[in-house]
Amino acid sequence: MSDPEVSDHQLMQAVGSGDHKAFGEIVRRHQTWAWRIAYRFLGQDEHATDVVQEAFLRLLDASSRYQATAKFTTYFYQIISRLCLDRAERKRPLYLAEIPDSPDPRPGAVEEIERQEVSAGIRAALSALPPEYRIVIILRYFEGLSGQEIANVLKKTPKGVERLLARARKSLEPLLRPYYEK
Repeated sequence: MSDPEVSDHQLMQAVGSGDHKAFGEIVRRHQTWAWRIAYRFLGQDEHATDVVQEAFLRLLDASSRYQATAKFTTYFYQIISRLCLDRAERKRPLYLAEIPDSPDPRPGAVEEIERQEVSAGIRAALSALPPEYRIVIILRYFEGLSGQEIANVLKKTPKGVERLLARARKSLEPLLRPYYEK
């Protein structure tokens, strides 16, 4: 059932009717970005994997009750975001600005040290933010969601999201200043 013409809403209806292949397609379509959000928020591979697995289990559990009242991705962003925020309440996460990837094996030593220094500074600055600021920064600047989409995900008004982003940026500015004044 990997037909790109089949919408996520249609897949969720099929999952609600017991179609496990449809659920596999939902996982295939959305696991990468779901993990990316969880990893950026939590900073550890195993914690991100746990959150994403829990999110998909919740999605499967809710499939029989699923109503297509908003974009599917908004619905799933809500699940991922809530699980990340819940985990942050239980344990202070370590935020990583970069997702592990196959690095270019040939960077110069100086460039690599500078990159690591900037990356560590970004991680430290983002880790210092309250969880609500951190999730709004991740959704906006790392995932590219619009203010309205973030408002839908976090169940806030667009104006509330604007204020949250403004406060988060204001909090980040002095922490990141040494890295953009170079």
